[in-house]
Amino acid sequence: MAGPYASLRQQPPSSAANNNSFITKLLLLLTLIPLSLALFAFFLQWRGGGVDDPISRWSPDESHKFPGMDSSPLATVGHSSSSHSSDCSMLLGHSNTASFPYYRDWKFKFDADLKPKICITTSTSAGLEQILPWMFYHKVIGVSNFFLFVEGKAATPTVSKVLESIPGVKVIYRTRELEEQQARSRIWNETWLSSFFYKPCNYELFVKQSLNMEMAIVMARDAGADWIIHLDTDELLHPAGAREYSLRQLLLEVPGNVDMVIFPNYESSVERDDIKEPFTEVSMFKKNYDHLTKDTYFGMYKESTRGNPNYFLTYGNGKSAARVQDHLRPNGAHRWHNYMKTPNEIKLEEAAVLHYTYSKFSDLTSRRDRCGCKPTKEDVKRCFMLEFDRAAFIIASTATEEEMLNWYREHVVWTDRTLNLKLLRKGILTRIYAPMTIIQGLRESGVFGAVIASAQGSLSKDKFLTFDDSSNSSRTFAAESFSSRKIGRNTESQATARRTLEIIPFPPHEPAVPPLSPPTMDDDLIIEA
Repeated sequence: MAGPYASLRQQPPSSAANNNSFITKLLLLLTLIPLSLALFAFFLQWRGGGVDDPISRWSPDESHKFPGMDSSPLATVGHSSSSHSSDCSMLLGHSNTASFPYYRDWKFKFDADLKPKICITTSTSAGLEQILPWMFYHKVIGVSNFFLFVEGKAATPTVSKVLESIPGVKVIYRTRELEEQQARSRIWNETWLSSFFYKPCNYELFVKQSLNMEMAIVMARDAGADWIIHLDTDELLHPAGAREYSLRQLLLEVPGNVDMVIFPNYESSVERDDIKEPFTEVSMFKKNYDHLTKDTYFGMYKESTRGNPNYFLTYGNGKSAARVQDHLRPNGAHRWHNYMKTPNEIKLEEAAVLHYTYSKFSDLTSRRDRCGCKPTKEDVKRCFMLEFDRAAFIIASTATEEEMLNWYREHVVWTDRTLNLKLLRKGILTRIYAPMTIIQGLRESGVFGAVIASAQGSLSKDKFLTFDDSSNSSRTFAAESFSSRKIGRNTESQATARRTLEIIPFPPHEPAVPPLSPPTMDDDLIIEA
C-alpha cells in the first residue's frame, strides 16, 4: 500500500546525487576563497618591497638575544645587507650570536658618556688564563676601568705586556718605590689597620690590598669614575635582578643618598675534582646567609657544612662598591669608609659576588707555596684568618698527593647528588649559568687569543720598555700620586683627586673589616635575614 509519505521513501537516486554534488562544490568554493585572498595578499606584499616572514622574527638573530638588547639606547647591533655582520659578530665569531649593550667592537672601547662609570681594582699575581676571562666578563656587564696591582706571574713581561695593551686598564707594579710611598701613606699611619701589620701570608695580603685600594681611589677620581669596587680575580660580580644583566644599570638605580652597596657573596660548590677552568665549568653555588631565611639557613646548617668548620669554606661577608666622593677610604679588602661621615650603605637582595674558592685541586698547594708558616695549629694562626684555610694549609704541607686528593674530595667536592638536589630544592644551593655562558662565548670567539696576539704584534721591545709613559702602565705612579703632594705641577683635577689623602682631623675609627665567616649555629646574635 502506498501511503502519503511513499514519495519521500522512494526518492530517485539522481536527486541524492545532485545534493551531494552541490555540497562538494560549496565546500570547494569555501576553501578556494580564503586561499585566493591569501595569495593575493602575498602578491601585493611582494610587489611592495618584500615579505615580512613571521618565521624570521624567531631567527637566531632575535631568539638568541639577551633581554633588553634592542630596547636599550646603548645597544649597537648593526647588520649590513650583504654580509649580515656586526661589531658583535666580529667579537663572538659569527653573525647569528648574542650581543651585549656595552660592546662597541672587539676592543671593548667605551664612550665617555656611559653612566655611571664603574672601575674595579684588584691585587693579583695570577696569569692571563685567569685575568683575561675575569676582566672581559666584567667589561661585558658594564665595567670600564681596571686598576691592576700586579706582582708574581702577573708582573712578568709576557703577562703585563698584554694587560697594558687593553684599553681602560692601568697596571701598577709592586716596586720598592711603590712600597716606600705606601709606607708614607695615610692609612699606614692610622690605627684602624695596624692590627694586621707585620704578620705573614693572608695578613700581609690584606694590608697590601688596603694600601692599593687607597691608591685606586686617586686613580678613580682621575678617571672620572662614579663607583669603585675591590674584587679578587677569583670573584665575579653577578648583577641578578638588573635589566640586561647589567652592573651599570644596577648601580644606576641606586638612590643618590646611598654611599656604598654591599654584594653578599655566593661560594662555588664544585662537583668534580678535576676542574681546570672554574669560570666555565662551575655552575653550582651556595647562597649567602643574607639571601636566605633564618629558618632555612639554620635548619639546613649541618647538612650544608658537611663537617667543615663553617657554612662557607672561606669568607661570608661579601664585597662592597663605593660611590667615589671626597674623603673616601678603604676599610679593609671587603669594605669602604669615609673620614668625615658614617656612610649610608645598602645590601643588595638579589645581586651577589660569585667566589670561586678552592675550585681547583691545585688551589691547595698554591696556598701552601705562598706561605712560609709551619704546618701546626698554632703557627697557622699567624698566617690565616679563617679556619678552613688553616686546615687546608696543614693538609697540603703534611699529606701525600693521594691523601690530599681524598681530603679535597671529602671537604670541597660535592659528590653526593642526593644531598645536592635536596639543598637545591631548599634554596641553599643554586644554579647560575650567565657568567659561564658569557665567558665561554668570549673564549670560543677567540677574543682572548686575539688580545694576546695583538699585544705581541703591535708592541716592539723598545716600545714595551718605554711603555711606562702610556696611560696603561704605571711603574712610577706611586711617586706621582702619593708624593703628588708635590706643589707646582698639579691641575685642578689632580688637586681634587688628592683630597682623599690629605691629613685632616678625624675621630677614632672602627677597625678594618677582615674576611669574616657566616654566622654559626652557636651564635647568640639575632641577625635580620
